[in-house]
Amino acid sequence: MKIGNRDIGPGHPCYIVAELSANHGGSFDQCVATLRAMKEAGADAVKVQTYTADTLTIPSSKEPFVIRGGTLWDGRTLHDLYQEAHMPWEWQPRLQQLAIDLGMDFFSTPFDDTSVDFLEAMNVPVHKVASFELVDLPLLRKIAATRKPVIMSTGMATLEEIEESLSTLREAGSGPVALLKCTSAYPAAPDEMNLRTIPDMAARFGVPVGLSDHTTGHIVTTAAVTLGACIVEKHFILSRSLPGPDSSFSMEPQEFREMVDAIRITEQALGKVNYEVSAKEAKSRIFRRSLFITAAVKAGEPLSAANVRCIRPAHGLHPRHLDAVLGKVAAQDLEEGTPLDWNLLK
Repeated sequence: MKIGNRDIGPGHPCYIVAELSANHGGSFDQCVATLRAMKEAGADAVKVQTYTADTLTIPSSKEPFVIRGGTLWDGRTLHDLYQEAHMPWEWQPRLQQLAIDLGMDFFSTPFDDTSVDFLEAMNVPVHKVASFELVDLPLLRKIAATRKPVIMSTGMATLEEIEESLSTLREAGSGPVALLKCTSAYPAAPDEMNLRTIPDMAARFGVPVGLSDHTTGHIVTTAAVTLGACIVEKHFILSRSLPGPDSSFSMEPQEFREMVDAIRITEQALGKVNYEVSAKEAKSRIFRRSLFITAAVKAGEPLSAANVRCIRPAHGLHPRHLDAVLGKVAAQDLEEGTPLDWNLLK
């Protein structure tokens, strides 16, 4: 998969996405400050969401439209929550240009046909499918018709639902698809993440796989990279003290920077399959064990465990020769601390 100028997949640096989501606070200036902080914190891309409350639901206070279940938003109606969280569409082209000027990709999650059309007019490089929209097959067909790459989150999805969604995208002519392992809880608990699904998903579906992470901190995200995550996505906010529906599980700039640094160090450490001795390791080989005279031996005297030991450093014969050495006699007087060599024996 390619997004803009970036190759995404195994063997390439992890693509790190900062999710603005509802953390705009209803202020364009706050968005601008947030994008600048994202760049400073090491993000490769900024992602927003393109919807209105009316494109997602209806303004109803009937029981099905009231949020329940122990979430951060219990008691609120869906329409009310989305009304607060949505970003004005007219901001997005300006934010896109800012992101480009800063050297970041800019893309969004469309939630209906009109938002797909809007984002296509902006010529975004990729479309994101939210976990909750994975089952909206007509929307997937609309996104696929753009022929753009697609990143699809899989929170709450069964294996059969993922298969159906992927098939829908592919049959409708979609561009390359990447999947994100996701646990749709806010915040998510580490013991519910099941990161081992990442390599299984990559093998099962033959696509790049990443992580959309709602846990706190960066330990889970960094662990995902060790399991092959090619993309990571985290919610970003200038400060969790700012009000908003997503603020409590979003990363502040310094935390995001620490996550990026941890991922880049992890990538360096993962390296490649290698059994060769590195240049720096080679300098340490001299401190391995080898065979030394550890008690003085006269010429003609036999070598034994009483006067030969395998000790550091590595100036003497290899330890594998210990049995062959014992029982031989000294060819000359040997002082304690003499590294053994075959020409000293007979």
